[in-house]
Amino acid sequence: MARHVIIGAGTAGWNAITTLRELDKGGSEIILVSEEAPYSRMVLPYYLAQSIGESHVYTASSSRLAELKVETRIGQRAEQIDSAAKKLVLEGGGEIEYDNLLIATGSSPLKAPVPGADGDNVHSFWTLSQAQTVTAGLRKEARVAVIGAGFISFTILNALVNRGAILTVVELESRILPRMVDETGATIVEKWLAERGVVVRTATKLSAIEDKNGAKLLKFENGPDLEADLVIMATGIRPNIEWTRSSGIEINSGILVDDHCRTNIPNIFAAGDIAEGPDIVTGRKAVHAIEPTAMLHGRIAAANMAGDDTAFAGSLLMNIVDVLDLEIASFGAWDDPEAEAFEAVQPDRPAFRKLLFRGGRVVGAVILGKTRDIWTTNDVGMLKGLVYTGVDLSDWKDHLRHNPFDVKRAFLAAGTAGQLLSKTVLGRPSVPAGEIAISS
Repeated sequence: MARHVIIGAGTAGWNAITTLRELDKGGSEIILVSEEAPYSRMVLPYYLAQSIGESHVYTASSSRLAELKVETRIGQRAEQIDSAAKKLVLEGGGEIEYDNLLIATGSSPLKAPVPGADGDNVHSFWTLSQAQTVTAGLRKEARVAVIGAGFISFTILNALVNRGAILTVVELESRILPRMVDETGATIVEKWLAERGVVVRTATKLSAIEDKNGAKLLKFENGPDLEADLVIMATGIRPNIEWTRSSGIEINSGILVDDHCRTNIPNIFAAGDIAEGPDIVTGRKAVHAIEPTAMLHGRIAAANMAGDDTAFAGSLLMNIVDVLDLEIASFGAWDDPEAEAFEAVQPDRPAFRKLLFRGGRVVGAVILGKTRDIWTTNDVGMLKGLVYTGVDLSDWKDHLRHNPFDVKRAFLAAGTAGQLLSKTVLGRPSVPAGEIAISS
């Protein structure tokens, strides 16, 4: 009986477990090694908003794991891989032999390297324990400073505002969401935030965090000081791969994997935030530290671990976030400087569309619009589909050049929906995780 060892219980690891059991019905050993119990990072903002309880954060209980015949080593850390002996060495002693190994150790948050960044009431918001601390300590009308105006910080803005925080967002770059939208889009979002009482300070570099009368005093290289009761660092993440560097696994920005999520060592796979795999738009390898890619990687890796030869065309870089009822999304090569860019703004709505073409193919897109506007909701999905499938829109290119908002007709005429229907991860309908059962 094959033994599969999975390191990490996040989205990639959990999808690997359910896929293995979907395919083999319990015909293998699965050992899960994880510092934390399985939970979903994507629901932590809802936990912060107190719209869900902590029990709804977890993706799998110990009893569910037992039902799936998963042996767990929760609270343990992987320390080293002996690929020649096919053994995983655990921190503090202990070894686990494996036939196949999946590395899905995720990423860790970065804090700005300034004095005081590790002080009291200065937190990241990435893990469940960090979310517990921030959620418990947040008070109505608390002065909250969020350092970093990227995707991570924007996922929690709704919760902070809805819980009554007095919010200031500080960004080192010249605009907010610098890795998600362009200058035009950022200007619209910043105006939207200002109208709802959120202060935004861009092109501002934090230099130190000090204590002052029970609060925090943020000092900047350029600009006035800022007092806050709570500081949240959202200044980026890094993949948890340092411990693998002596293993012989090839590493670039992440662990390099092929279109089977296999590393250069045939029985070792990698998935999620730590994996650098094919990008469906560029064809080059990239790290996409997003939930959809983690799900895709986990399922592809597991299928191949189970002996089902399964490849994927590549993952799609995408970010979608709702900020105080403004939907913001970007897909693919949204900032490609060599692409033809067609864009339009409707300031009164407000709405913004940007389509980036290479030849007859849309390689990237940016969309902003009101969340409750069905026009926005539909077009987010259609733009994602156009970029993901790479359908030929040559016949519609000139029309879209002058009418970037008229996406629907091009989407339908190109038969995009039909192409998407055949692009399930494993090439067949999947079984919902809750319905997966092992053979008796």
